[in-house]
Parts: sequence; C-alpha cells; structure tokens
Amino acid sequence: KLAYMFAISGNLPEPMKRSLTYPPFSPQNSVHVQEGVSVMRQVKHKDILLFYPYESMNPFLRLIKEASTDPSVMTIKITIYRLAKKARLVEYLCAAAENGKEVTVLIELRARFDEQNNIDWSERLEEAGCRVIYGFEGYKVHSKVCLITYRNRNEIQYITQIGTGNYNEKTAAMYTDLSLMTGNPEIGKDASEFFKNMSIGNLEGVYQHLIVAPTSLKQKVLQLMDEEIRKGSAGRIIMKMNSLTDVDFIEKVSEASQAGVRIDIIVRGICCILPGVPGYTDNLRIMSVVGRYLEHPRIFSFGTGEDQKIYIGSADMMTRNTEKRVEVAAPILDPDIKRQINHYLKVMLSDNIKARVLQSDGTYRKKEQKEPFVDSQAVFMEEALRAAREQPAEKKKTLMDKMKGLFSKNR
Repeated sequence: KLAYMFAISGNLPEPMKRSLTYPPFSPQNSVHVQEGVSVMRQVKHKDILLFYPYESMNPFLRLIKEASTDPSVMTIKITIYRLAKKARLVEYLCAAAENGKEVTVLIELRARFDEQNNIDWSERLEEAGCRVIYGFEGYKVHSKVCLITYRNRNEIQYITQIGTGNYNEKTAAMYTDLSLMTGNPEIGKDASEFFKNMSIGNLEGVYQHLIVAPTSLKQKVLQLMDEEIRKGSAGRIIMKMNSLTDVDFIEKVSEASQAGVRIDIIVRGICCILPGVPGYTDNLRIMSVVGRYLEHPRIFSFGTGEDQKIYIGSADMMTRNTEKRVEVAAPILDPDIKRQINHYLKVMLSDNIKARVLQSDGTYRKKEQKEPFVDSQAVFMEEALRAAREQPAEKKKTLMDKMKGLFSKNR
C-alpha cells in the first residue's frame, strides 16, 4: 500500500531520502487569480483555468467559501466522486446550507476504494441540511461539475466550474488536472439543466454546449472527428486521456489516419490501438508520460487556428465512461484559455525525457534525447514558480491600515 511506502520514506536517513526523492514543490498561486479580490467577482469578469498541481486548488475553495456567505447566492450544486479525508470543501458546503443556501450534492457512493469515505461525508452533508442525491442504478456519476446560482438585479446568473479531476484537496497536489471556472451564461444554463435532470433521474437531457455521457458525449466527439476527416491532410486531432479502449473511437481514429488527418494521442495507461500500422494508422502518433505527478487531464482538440475546438472533461475514451457513466465535458470558449491549453499540449508533445512513444509492435520506446531537453512536468513547475515570483507581492495590511478601514466603514 502507498501508506506503507510513505511510512518507509519517513524513516529513511536524510541523505538517502534526498538522493531518492524529488525536491519539495508546493502548488503556486495562479497568476490569473488576484489575491485579496473576490474570486466570484473575478470569474464574473473573465474565465479562469487552474492547472493542478502546479497551481493551487485554493481559488476554487475560495469561490465556494465566498458563495457560502454571499447574500446574492441562492444555490450551490456539485457532483462529487472522491474527496480527501479532510475536506474544506465539505465544510464550506455545510456552512452554505446552514446560512440558508440551497445546497445539492450528488455524491457517488460506488467510487472504488472510497465507498466508506463518501458515506461518511454524505452523512455530514445531510446533517448540515444539504440535499444529497446518491446517483443512479447502473450508472456511476463520474462528472466534475459545480454550479453557483445567484441573483443580480433580479436576474438569475451563474458561475460554473467544470474539471478533469476530483474535488480532492490531497490529490490536487499529486495529480495533474484542469479546472475551468466560468461565468458564461450559456454554460451556466446547461449546468442548471444538467442538475435538474440529475435530480429527477433523467439521463436523456439535451444541452447546447456541454456534452454529457451516456447520451451525447461519444456522438459529439465522433462528429468532431468526422469534421477533421472531411478536411483530409489539413485535419488535426490532439487528444489526452488516461485510457483508450472504446472500439468506436479506435475505429474512428484509424479512419481519420487513413484520411490523412495528423493525430497525436497522449495516453497514460491502457491503449488498444497501435500507431504506424501501414495503410491504417500511418498518421497516428501515441505517447505516454509517466513522471513525478499522475497525468490525469482529459483534453480533446480538433482543428487549428480560429476553427479549433477544445473540450475538457471527466471522461476517458473507454466504453465504461462513454456508455456506463455520467460524464461531462465543456468547450473552451475563452481565447486566452485556449492558448493556455495549446501551450500545455505543445510542451507535453515535446517531452523527450519522461515520454515514451508507442511502436507499431506494441512496445514503448524512449524518444531520442537531444537538445532542447524537455521534461514537461519540470517545465510546468518552473513556469508556475517563475510566474509566482514575478507577481507583485500583496501589501500586507498593518494595524493602522485596518483601523483606517474600520473608521471609514463607520462614517
């Protein structure tokens, strides 16, 4: 067990421990989130993408904490698959319910290895007055969606968060994941419809922007692949996931390669298609990156330039995900966030230290190690550290500043 390994590392002599372990790294504050300014206010103004574990999960937790006390907030709704043993998120959700907000939590009790932990947290949430939904028979709810509904001058508005990873404050420092926070009203309406459907057990919902398994996710991704197939050699597909086993996707990838579409797939684990098979997958490249952190984002990119469409979400291309789970993926509509994700994919595809390339015989080989040497995870750590260093330091309030603020409020 990992607990046993961690116990061993804690008892190693310090010189040996230093030689066998990575130097410490802590998730950094995102440069896209201002300290001392309401996160709700910032997300209303512009979409924000957090990149775990290089950036901290704290802005999302701040968002929920703010919503729990904000008088304009009416409801908070969230799907939960895995949580840490100690979860500030749960405390903030409970506080919101105790403050009179309508809090709905769809928690999956069948999350493997976390069944008892989820039962314990569901009891705590119910005790605080949250409405807890336990999912569906025959389908696991694996999506990562959070919706805050608030009133602004008698108008209903939304803040939506959609991620590739769990709301687990421990693994957010160990797994790489993306977390989108958006004030886009259309995505908010879709998320509202999604939770409405979940509350009545309806898996057949129709959405304008979100793609949702088990109904529309597979069909939409296959449709987007067909669009690239029609472009022939001008087509471009980049996908990142944990596993690729769904036969429909495998056949479509082969079809796209035969049409001349250039395809890159980054798959950490199981992959049931071989690249470089003459006449079938000549234009397909598959690589895996296994490094310090567990690679976990699911990203689907189609096309290039202004026509590029990018989705991020919770689903791998496995039949269990596309047909037997409730999964959600969201489009990236903000041009700046598209650039962030394209940079991320470019660095990942350039990795020649931790990357292994799948061969047509089913073996994995190291890339040729030549300059520039690229360890993608090391690049992202350094970028996060450099960005944090370059951020202007927040001026700490002195006692006199606090007193001035107090007197100005009382005038």
